[in-house]
Amino acid sequence: MFKPRIELEEDDFYLNDEGFKVFTAKYHLKRGYCCKSGCKHCPYGYDKKTDSFLK
Repeated sequence: MFKPRIELEEDDFYLNDEGFKVFTAKYHLKRGYCCKSGCKHCPYGYDKKTDSFLK
C-alpha cells in the first residue's frame, strides 16, 4: 500500500533561503519516479504549467 521510505543522505536536499527543503535531482532519481509536483530539480523534465514532460 505504501511506498518504501527512502533514507535521506546529505546531498539529497538543501534548505533554500526561506528554510524549505529542496530535493536535488540525485534524490529524485533515487526515488525512481516523477511526482508531477513541479519540483525545481526534476530530472524527468516535467512542466507543471503544461502538465507534460519536456524531455
